[in-house]
Amino acid sequence: MPDDTPLLTIGELARLTGLTVKTIRYWSDEGLVPPADRTPAGYRLYGPDALLRLGLVRTLRDLDVDLATVHKVLASELTLAEVAEAHAAALDTRIRAMQLHRAVLRTVAERGTTTPEEIALMHKLARLSDAERRNLINDFIDDTFRDLDLAPDFLPMLRGAMPELPADPSQQQTDAWVELAELVQDQDFRAGLRRAATAQAHSAAEVGTPPGDASRGMAALLTDRVAAAVAAGIAPDSPDARPVLDELVGAYAELVGRTGDAEFRRWLLATLEATTDSRYERYWQLLGIINGWPTADGAPSDTAGAAAWLIQALRAG
Repeated sequence: MPDDTPLLTIGELARLTGLTVKTIRYWSDEGLVPPADRTPAGYRLYGPDALLRLGLVRTLRDLDVDLATVHKVLASELTLAEVAEAHAAALDTRIRAMQLHRAVLRTVAERGTTTPEEIALMHKLARLSDAERRNLINDFIDDTFRDLDLAPDFLPMLRGAMPELPADPSQQQTDAWVELAELVQDQDFRAGLRRAATAQAHSAAEVGTPPGDASRGMAALLTDRVAAAVAAGIAPDSPDARPVLDELVGAYAELVGRTGDAEFRRWLLATLEATTDSRYERYWQLLGIINGWPTADGAPSDTAGAAAWLIQALRAG
């Protein structure tokens, strides 16, 4: 080492960099910042390049780059661009996990009375991977609809609609995932859907299964007419509800090839009561939020709410 080369002690490096002497000594022991020389008493001395190496090591460690990778960067075995790309991907994963955990904590705060067991469950749900989320939904479908005689396109439709959180989910999407995960594990929800599916299958056996387009048209008519009635302040058990009720009963009768007489109204009431579950509507609303599905007016349709209005109107009629 030339005599005119300025050398620095660990204490001087600590003052110049803001790092602790202990940290610099540890990194030096690890070979990340080797000393240029030693004093006669054995104390380490460092050249000017130590300042640059310490700055780089500090930056990489702040980004959680492990010491082995730092060694490779300093030895030019890895470029900074390669390290940055790998750790940007890792940070994306951590940010996503933190967003899910934030959703859990907000849910806990809003509920107020959540038990430790429920908190542990929500944390577990928030940490699930994409594959584990799909497995959770498939388990719900298998358990709820096992051995039922359903329309051939029903189960494929359910399996084709999986929750797919984006790489950068919004708070609303993470909240929706936590709620959906809890919902599909609710045994009462599963039992209610199974009863509704069984009733739907019996109904189909009696009157047949209308074409999908016709069923969707009927659902659209139901939500449209009921929404208009509610907006007009028409209660389902009021005389003013009669024209809406008659139109909807007639449309349902035409859909299944029946006449809208008293017997059919009793049948329709029993069928709607057995097959309507607002939580099923909520299931699809949550999926729509998670997957970012567009809706006609920016909000999910409330078919279940409309069916509940019609049920009350049928009872009153």
